[in-house]
This record gives sequence, structure tokens and C-alpha cells, in this order.
Amino acid sequence: MLAALGVVFGDIGTSPLYAFKETLNPAHGVAFEPSAVLGLLSLIVWGLMLVVTLKYVVFVLRADYDGEGGILALQALARQAVQRMHGPRWMLAAVFWLGLVGAAMFYGDSLITPAISVLSAVEGLEVQAPALQRVVVPITLAILVVLFAVQYRGTSVMGRVFGPVMLLWFTVIGVAGLWQVLQNPQVLAALDPSQAIGFLLTHPAQSLAVLGAVFLAFTGGEALYADMGHFGARPIRLAWLFIALPGLVLNYFGQGALVLRDPAAVDNPFYRVFPSWALLPMVVLAAAATVIASQAVISGAFSLTAQAMRMSYLPRARIVHTSGDAIGQIYIPAVNWLLMTGVLLLVLGFKSSEALSAAYGIAVSITMVTTTLLAGVVAWGLWRVNRWLVAVGVGVFAAIDLTFVVANSLKIADGGWLTLMVAAGAMLVFTTWYKGRALGMAAQAQQMVPLAPFVESLALDMPHRVRGTAVFLTPEAQVVPHALLHNLAHNQVLHDQVIVLALQSADTPRVPARDRLTAQDMGHGIWAVTARYGFMEERNVPELVRMLAYQKGLAIDSMSTSYFTSRASVGRRRLPGMNRLRQALFGWLQRNGARASDYFHLPENRLVEMGQRLW
Repeated sequence: MLAALGVVFGDIGTSPLYAFKETLNPAHGVAFEPSAVLGLLSLIVWGLMLVVTLKYVVFVLRADYDGEGGILALQALARQAVQRMHGPRWMLAAVFWLGLVGAAMFYGDSLITPAISVLSAVEGLEVQAPALQRVVVPITLAILVVLFAVQYRGTSVMGRVFGPVMLLWFTVIGVAGLWQVLQNPQVLAALDPSQAIGFLLTHPAQSLAVLGAVFLAFTGGEALYADMGHFGARPIRLAWLFIALPGLVLNYFGQGALVLRDPAAVDNPFYRVFPSWALLPMVVLAAAATVIASQAVISGAFSLTAQAMRMSYLPRARIVHTSGDAIGQIYIPAVNWLLMTGVLLLVLGFKSSEALSAAYGIAVSITMVTTTLLAGVVAWGLWRVNRWLVAVGVGVFAAIDLTFVVANSLKIADGGWLTLMVAAGAMLVFTTWYKGRALGMAAQAQQMVPLAPFVESLALDMPHRVRGTAVFLTPEAQVVPHALLHNLAHNQVLHDQVIVLALQSADTPRVPARDRLTAQDMGHGIWAVTARYGFMEERNVPELVRMLAYQKGLAIDSMSTSYFTSRASVGRRRLPGMNRLRQALFGWLQRNGARASDYFHLPENRLVEMGQRLW
């Protein structure tokens, strides 16, 4: 639970740094008065209860796909639900697009969260000494560089380090908030939801702008589900209910109690809650907490990218497993450095958390909508929950989520366009790679030669056999690999043992070991093997070969085993259904994807890669 607290709750846990302050922004046009403060507090608290606790902790975390979470795991579950219900094709298409949109929006969120979180913490130096304003950005940049530089250590190590820090964080902000509440207990009137309703009714013109600011208190709630694969649902639920939620509620009420007693504290109510002697230690603690907030979305981005690659939405990239016990704990260097570059540019461009807050929220709110709809499909088709109850529940949650989408859309011109642009770029990559790969598979299928008659023809004119084992990777086990044809054509030899190996992705996070391999002896030392993997499992081909040797009693020496792959490329011909821009993008992605040796754990000194022109 402590490790989950250290990674998962950093984002939402640091929202008090800027969320309540932003709701009181005079630009929203709400007059500062006690009833308005109570109404805003009520909106925040009941939003935390409905959006985070009821929707994510109680409802969405039930969508546990063999221990994995995140929008793409939810998409896979929803697809199974539609198939089980024998739903129409348009419903499958809707599930496909909802999953991709949610995933794309998460990448937009992953850029802004580290920037706004660390900036808001370091800005506490300005409260202590306004002259220190000029060092806020350099210190923020330094902290972020260090954070991304240590990602290779893995989330388990980060969790052990960050867990005690976040426990201290929630304890300190909760105690400070409680102290303020005890001095001004009238703030507890905000527990009455009628205060929230009354605020919306009395400020109809300003409600949307205010709700966009209120939503800042919930950002990070999506990380509870995105990071479920790292720690499991139970530790996340316990950490939220008994540590994170009480600390957050007490702190928000403490900030409210303070500004009711001293309206001048509205400039930075979070830091004003603490006595002057505690400001500098709190800046240090807040900086540590916001580093952890960044970790929540960074680890979520790693998990999402791994799922996307294995579901054919992204090209291969190098994945480093950072734990021998938990397969979900990974590090992806390419994603890490791209995120770091984007985050640093955001800090340099916006320079303050107030400016960044305008860009924050729209991506998260859209992600929450897609999560609600997909979870509703899962509850309807897989959980067998009463359909009327599902419809009502999804309708209520979707209405809340869409309200926040509309509210955050007011900030598009002021910075929200940034996350939408990032998400649009991610969608372009997703769809281009998915379609290009599908076209490539179709082109390969037209060139394929069936394996069985090919083996029969070999028997009539057997080429020279050489010692050792050759493993040929192919999309289908019952067809002749392109690399095998070219090896025979150019080298005119065949190894004593030939394994035609097809790696297939299953629509589940993991495949049981007993169902991993299907092997057929084609005769003459040639085997057709199909290996099935879940979308959260790494593809280790040498390990597969050892498993095959054990199961079938084959004498395979790992040091005399060679691996053959083919790398398809796009020519100058137009791909059907793709414009020149998308075709160029697909070609670039294809050229810059991870090498087969990295992705399939192939020994480089025994790997032969052959080119293949498809168009």
C-alpha cells in the first residue's frame, strides 16, 4: 500500500497546491463572499466523492483485466463484452475509437502534469521571498531533469522511496488543514451538498468557468486505474480511502477556513495555511511530492505505450523490465526522453502554474468520458449487472464528465489547445501505424506460400543441410517465411532443424503457460510453431525455443541456434486509403521502430535480418 501511495497518488495528492486557489481566481467573475467559498468547497469535496471515489475506486477499478488497468486494457475488455453480447459492428468500432481517444488524451495529460505540479511547488518560494521569483523556472527545470534521469531505476524502487514521502505529505497537509478548521469550524457547512447546488444556481453565468477550475482537484484520478497493473486494485483502494482522501478533504477545508477568516490569503491559500517558520520546509516537501505526482503519469505512460505496441497501435520500442517480480513495472527509454523534452519546453514556454492551468484539464476530462462509456459496456456485457442500473449509472457519470468537458473547453484558446494538439498527434500515429500495418499484413498474405506443400517439394530436391537450428519469425506458422525463401535462394542451405515461429497477440493481458505453444511436426526436421502472448507480456523468443525443446524433446543447442527475421519497407507506391503525409509517417515509424533483437530478446551475434519490399 505504501508503494502504491508513493506512485499512484502523487498527481491528485498535489492538487491542493493550485486547485482551490484557481477556483477563487477573480477572472471567473465570482464575488468573494462566504457563501461562494462554501459553495466552491462543496463542489470540490463532492466531486472527489462522486468522480474519484464512487466512479474510479468503487466502479472502474473492478475492470481488472488479469491484474492490468488503463484505457487500452479497458478497451480490450469492452471489445470482449461486445462480442459476448453479439453486438453490432458499429459498437465494436465505437469501442475501438473510444479507447484510442482516451489513450491519446492521456499522453496530453502526461506532458502537463509534471510541468504544472513541480512549478506550483517551487512557486512557494515566492511566498517566502518575492525576490526569488526569478529562480523558480531554473529550479523547476533542474528537478524535472533529475526525475526523468532516474526513471530507469523502476517504479518499485521509486515507490519505496516515494511512499514514505507521500505518507508524510498527506499527514502534514491534513493536520495543517484540520488546525485551520478547528479555528473556523463554520467551514464544515460545505459538507452539505446543497451549498454546491446553491452556488451553481446563483452563479449560472460563471458556473462553467468555475467548474473548469474545480476539475483541477480531480486531475490524477485517472492514474488510479492507469497504474493498477503496477500495484493491484486493493492497495490503491486502501491508500485512497484511509490516507489520500482524508488528507485532501481536510486540507481543502483548511484552505477554505483560512480565506473565510483572512481574505488576503487568497493569493496562495495552500502555503498560507502553514505558519511562516514552516514555509521553507513545506516548499521542500511540496517539491518532493510534485516529483512524485509526475511519477504517476510517467509510469502510466510507460504502461500505456507497452499495451499500445502489443495491440499494434504503435511500432516496437525498447522495453526494460525493472522488476523480477512484477511484469507491469517497466521503463521505456524513448517515451521517457520524449516526455522530458516536452515537459521542459512547457515550463520554458508558460513559466508559471497559473498560465499552465489554462492548458490543464481538457485532456483529462475527455479521458474520463471515454473511461465511463467503456466501463459501462464492460458492466453491461461482462459483469451481467442489471442493464437499467448500468444505463442510469453511466448516464449520471457521463453527464458529470461531459459537464467538465464543456467547462474545460472554455480554456482551449488560453492553452487547452496544447493538450488537444498532442492528443491529435498521438491519434495520427495510432491510426497510421494500425492501418499501415494492416495493409502490410494484407500485402504479405498475397505473397505467402503455404508451408505444407513447400516442405513436400523440398523432400523431392533437398538442399544441403547444415548443423544447428534456424528459427524463422513469420506472421503465420503455416506459411513459408520470407527470410526462409531468401536464405534458400541465396545460401542454398537448410539447417538440420528449422522452426517456423509465429507470434500472435491475444486479447488478454496474459496467456497461461499451458496455452503458450502450439507445435506441428512438418517432417524433415521442420516445425510449425505458434506462440500466443497477452498484450502485457514480453516476447522472449530464445525462451520460447527452450520451452519448445523441453516440450517436444528436441536437441537444441542455444549457441548453435540462428534467428532469421525480415524487415518490411514501404516503396514509392501509394498505399490504398493513405495520403502522402500518412504514408511518409508510416515509413518513418517503420524505419525507426526498435530492432527485432531488442524487442524479441534475440542475440545480436546470431541474428540475420533480411529486407522485404511490400509495395
